[in-house]
Amino acid sequence: MNKEFDMEVFLAGVLIGSYATRQRHLRQAMVIQAAIVERWQSKTPWGWKRKHLVWFIEHRLSERSENTRYYYMLTIQLLARRAGKAWAFKTGRKPSESQYRQRKTLGYPKPSEPSEPPSCHEVMAKSSRFA
Repeated sequence: MNKEFDMEVFLAGVLIGSYATRQRHLRQAMVIQAAIVERWQSKTPWGWKRKHLVWFIEHRLSERSENTRYYYMLTIQLLARRAGKAWAFKTGRKPSESQYRQRKTLGYPKPSEPSEPPSCHEVMAKSSRFA
């Protein structure tokens, strides 16, 4: 069984927000995945280590704008949360008070509160592909 890894199904349990936001996270997650596969041949986030994401941040995002790095960091945090890892990364930029309130009202846990990743059954139930 040699199927492509489906990033949309992987992130389905942690993706919230508007359609555009979800699509941005998926697009950025696939860019991250492609870079890590090219460099380390590790195809799924389940096999990634913190060093892979640090490498992506330091080498692939170094020439990008502060805003681009910030939005990629949000996607990286989603990937880490979904993989059940308690990794912390320096974002270089703190969100404004309004962004913090928005994230809080959307149900994101505080960074100090670990959250359980959803089970495969919960992900499949939420995904439109399995409905």
